[in-house]
Formats: sequence, structure tokens, C-alpha cells
Amino acid sequence: MFEFHGDRRGYFDMQILNAEKYVIPFIEQSGVAVKPGFRVLEIGCGEGGVLKAFVNKGCIGVGVEMDTPRLDNAAIWLKEDIDAGKIKFIDRDIYKVDPEKELGGLFDIIVLKDVIEHIHDQPKLISWMKSFLAPGGTIFFGFPPWQMPFGGHQQICMNKWLSRLPYYHLLPRSIYAAILRSKKENVEAFLEIKDTGISIERFERIVKQTGYNVVGKTHFFLNPIYEWKFGWKARKQLGIISALPYIRNFFTTCVYYLIKVK
Repeated sequence: MFEFHGDRRGYFDMQILNAEKYVIPFIEQSGVAVKPGFRVLEIGCGEGGVLKAFVNKGCIGVGVEMDTPRLDNAAIWLKEDIDAGKIKFIDRDIYKVDPEKELGGLFDIIVLKDVIEHIHDQPKLISWMKSFLAPGGTIFFGFPPWQMPFGGHQQICMNKWLSRLPYYHLLPRSIYAAILRSKKENVEAFLEIKDTGISIERFERIVKQTGYNVVGKTHFFLNPIYEWKFGWKARKQLGIISALPYIRNFFTTCVYYLIKVK
């Protein structure tokens, strides 16, 4: 495991900076001005670092997260914003949330950053989000294509060697499980990611089939978050690579998409 994955406060700070420098500008460059008073929902919000960046621009944030310890951290690190009514957190699986009773209204922006690749039945969630998206609202997605070097999230492995080994998550399921098991990793957790990992082509297909249009997209050769993780400046993917279906997944470490209901 890389050190920053064990430093939750440091990772929280990274998320704020990344959202301020890359996520929000991407949304605005796609034609959506992020205005004070906007209601922003983040699904899988962790400690709320991304939401904090929106709150810093005057938005009202609602975060849904099923990992309770992360929300315990959020309650401490964002206490001032919570007390001021600027951020609210819901400790639950998004599929178990009652939008009418618990979300408090419709949202101008919904954010899923490094989340859709963990969701079972992705078409169901993407379609369902229409029910709590305000008219003209948009949904932001940021995720690593499954076939990219660390698309299996193996960088969080406890074993140092496995955490630095690219592409082996693409091996047949039984072989992949055996490798993880041999190093006493959490096999079930990594196989779940293998089951839900998503490619660029599958994502775009789901978006089209569920009644949305893509209003903005950027493919990155170097994920923007690497600026804080490794000191590497974000680099957009070459246009010629982005235009190659399937092949592009292997060399694109992150994609940003903004979608809107047709």
C-alpha cells in the first residue's frame, strides 16, 4: 500500500485540492457555471473532500457514504460546515436512501468520483439518478478504466510488491485470486472490483441507453490526482489514443465525464 492511502487526513486534503484545480474547472469548461446556492450531491463521498471544494464556492453539499469510519472523520474535519448547514452526510448505501425524505430536494450537480467502478448494476444507478436531478442538472463522473495499469485498485494492497505491479488484475479470475490469496490480501474485496470494473466503452453505452447526453469529457494519460500522490503533472491523453476503442483503456489512467438528461 502506498503511504498516502493510509493517511486519511492527507487524502482528504488531496481531494479538496484536486476538486478545486481539476474537477470544478472541468465542469465549468463543459458549460456549467458552479454557482453559490447550487445543491451538490456526492455518492460515495468518503470524508467529504470533494464536497468541501464545492462548499468553498458557496454550494450546499449532501454526501452519501456507507463506510462509517470515513464519516466519523468528516464529522470532525468538516464540523464547522456541518454546524452551519452547508454540508449534510447520510450514512447508508445509496440504494437504501429515500430521496424524497432524506436528500432534501433535487440537485444541480451529482458527483461520482472514483465510485462508479465499485457499483453493482451501474445502469440501474445511472438511470435512477434522474429522479433526484434538478431540471438542467448534470452528473460528473471520474473513474479509472478497468483495463488501465492499476484498474484493479491493487495499489491499496498491503503487500508492497503487489501494490506496485500493473495489469495483473486482468488475469483470469482464478489466477488473480490465487495471487492475492498467496499474499493474504482481501480476495473478496478485490474480486468485487473485478466484477464491477468499467471500461470507457461500457460507460458511454450505459449513458446513451439510460437517456443521457455527454456534454463534456476528458481522458487523462496521467490522472490529475497524481499531482499530489506522486508529484506528476496531469496530462491529457493523446487524441489519437482516445479515438481508439478498447485500446485506449489500457493507457488511460482516468476519465472525466459530464452528462445531462436528453
